[in-house]
Amino acid sequence: MGKSFVFGVAVSEENFTGRKMESQRLRMDFEAGINTILISPRRWGKTSLVKHVCQQMKNEGSPVITVYLDIFGCKNEYEFYNALATAICQQTASRHQLWWEEAKDFLARLSPRISVSPDPGSEFSVSLGITPQSHTPEQVLSLAEDIAKRKGQHIVVCIDEFQQIGEFTDSRSVQARLRSVWQHQQMVSYCLFGSRRHLMSSIFLDKSMPFYQFGELFWLERIPVAEWVPYIVSHFEEAGRKITPSLATRICEVVDCFSAYVQQLAWFLLLHVEPGKEATEKLLEQSITDLLTSNEMLFMQLVEPLSAYQMNLIRAIASGHHSGFTEKTIRARFDLGAPSNLVRLRDALIERDIIFSEQKRLYLSDPVFTLWFQRKFL
Repeated sequence: MGKSFVFGVAVSEENFTGRKMESQRLRMDFEAGINTILISPRRWGKTSLVKHVCQQMKNEGSPVITVYLDIFGCKNEYEFYNALATAICQQTASRHQLWWEEAKDFLARLSPRISVSPDPGSEFSVSLGITPQSHTPEQVLSLAEDIAKRKGQHIVVCIDEFQQIGEFTDSRSVQARLRSVWQHQQMVSYCLFGSRRHLMSSIFLDKSMPFYQFGELFWLERIPVAEWVPYIVSHFEEAGRKITPSLATRICEVVDCFSAYVQQLAWFLLLHVEPGKEATEKLLEQSITDLLTSNEMLFMQLVEPLSAYQMNLIRAIASGHHSGFTEKTIRARFDLGAPSNLVRLRDALIERDIIFSEQKRLYLSDPVFTLWFQRKFL
């Protein structure tokens, strides 16, 4: 059947839809050398958008070199430096270039381990082993600028899950080191993006933090229903099945246009429709059950550590209450405890990215988690 709908990974080519204006804006920032801060909830397609723009620029022969890395697995400062230097070394040189020649001064005190696949279409892998004894943070953070000057080309470094920086020991000092080097670079700009809104906001929106006003803030919005519907309908047609625009709209509404969930729910529905047949409301309901089942283990892991009061606050929000939690009737109905307890409950759930606050109102962060919770606990 092929990949009619893709989820769980960054999408590209025929599975990338919408985002025309966002793609143009991001590319203009990249080519103008403007630092960009991209923020949105998980599963809205940030990674897909950034990778799409990078690939588009590469395909069209843009003189700007783009580097992408995901630092979700980095737990400390030097793990980040290793990931950063490795990505820069690999992605600023073609397979036919001696990339270590580009970075030979930087690598002088290292013995990098290089693994090259016999497949000419595959990338090589490298492990640098950077330590505080081999390089200072400033040397690592200057690597992209040094290579850009040597090549005479602008470089854009795109760092996914940048909020991890906020989890490092002495994070403020780490951020100050990054900012102090990066803000003076002329040949390199940065696209920094992440999904945990409260952490990204604390890094970039707090006036007391080093990265305040580091670049253009780019708040990614949902792909609207009007752009999703023709995409869903056409992909059903390509798979030899049918779906009405109204039912495609229902898919978007169920998952609140969260990009990854739209793709996942559409895929489950496609699996239920026989070749040559048309999707029905009944099959969509079965597909919604599939969606909840496939994510249940993740959601269970999310709620298992929570206290009874935290679960009660989620229950109140899932029941349609978004404010007024200090009111006696709501506190009594959902057993929220004393009013003084509510700030602590709210902050703990925001920290876990289960809820978010907007204009002093609380909302659950994930529409599928919301639906699962309602069916499981209400």
